[in-house]
Amino acid sequence: MKHSKEVAVIGAGSWGSALAMVLADNDVPVRLWGHKQEQIDEINRHHTNGKYLKDIKLPETIRGYHDLAEALQGVDTIILAVPTKAIRGVLGRIQEEQAGPLTVVHVSKGIEPDSLMTISEIIEEEMVEVNREAIVVLSGPSHAEEVSLRHPTTVTVSSKNMKAAEEVQDLFMNKNFRVYTNPDLLGVEIGGALKNIIALAAGITDGLGYGDNAKAALITRGLAEIARLGTKMGANPLTFSGLTGIGDLIVTCTSVHSRNWRAGNLLGQGKNLDEVLENMGMVVEGVRTTKAAHQLAEKYDVKMPITNVLYDVLFNEVKAKEAVDHLMARVKTNEMEDLVNILGERLTD
Repeated sequence: MKHSKEVAVIGAGSWGSALAMVLADNDVPVRLWGHKQEQIDEINRHHTNGKYLKDIKLPETIRGYHDLAEALQGVDTIILAVPTKAIRGVLGRIQEEQAGPLTVVHVSKGIEPDSLMTISEIIEEEMVEVNREAIVVLSGPSHAEEVSLRHPTTVTVSSKNMKAAEEVQDLFMNKNFRVYTNPDLLGVEIGGALKNIIALAAGITDGLGYGDNAKAALITRGLAEIARLGTKMGANPLTFSGLTGIGDLIVTCTSVHSRNWRAGNLLGQGKNLDEVLENMGMVVEGVRTTKAAHQLAEKYDVKMPITNVLYDVLFNEVKAKEAVDHLMARVKTNEMEDLVNILGERLTD
């Protein structure tokens, strides 16, 4: 069923552009907002967004906007696709320009350092008039490069209001882009954010030349860390065995499309963080999220050894090889203790 009103995608990067294509394929009128006029001109004149989606032709029904007020006029749904560090500023501008009620679908993956807020919590704080039950997260194993090629992709949507989640499910669902619902909003956000930390670490092991054994161990133990913290915060542990847990973790830790894996790979090759970020040219969400997760581990008294050593590599100038050696030399433990502790805490709540 065709969506009766236009949808505004706020953020014309790779992921915002790819999702705009999904909506356009579903006959949804799409407004794609970006803050660079030359990029918007390219989208409107040539139907391309070459910096972010190389060699991809955008549907001609996608219209680019540089004026935020114009992009928001008359819409009832926005897709928020900007980096987490820019979200507060963009939300402030949306709040100034938008008078009517909105469904806000956020698709970035991160946790804000210091405040330790999820993106849903940031939206609630910044947009005082937004209906908290109209905030939806879309997350899962989904590289923009493959979505734009219409390769099969599966994601999850979640909200405090499952009716809102189901409406977003209907908005995006098609033969190439399958959408599930999950009522565990916190778990979906935690899984999507923290997998970027493990992807950075996986990139480091590859950069060091340690091979598949080391990466498989890292992914497996990384999932245990994510589930340990997420469950302590109140998430459902089963969420982490799904698309926004193990699914997102696999794709982000193993794909050359992953910015976080590529950044970690450069760190493993001996480059420092400033060099890596300059080389990437795009936001690496895992860096900020590592700081936030390190703070959350202290707040909730949760053991997160991979997160902790990665924090030291990023912010305390510890060498990558030294950090990996430290992980391997930790005190012996029983693998099953994690599962027992995670499920035990959940069952006794």
